[in-house]
Amino acid sequence: MEKKEELKIRHIISSLEDLQYGSVIITVHDGEITQVDTTEKKRFPLAKGRAVKAR
Repeated sequence: MEKKEELKIRHIISSLEDLQYGSVIITVHDGEITQVDTTEKKRFPLAKGRAVKAR
């Protein structure tokens, strides 16, 4: 495997391993990986017994 392609795959695997909740989007042009976007979601539970006011 070409070294450049190996680096891309390692980056994708690393992104997946570091991600708890979210997505990894891989953009491909003409059969080549051109971009990797990682979106991480953080979820915070509401405190129990505390009402949320509507705005």
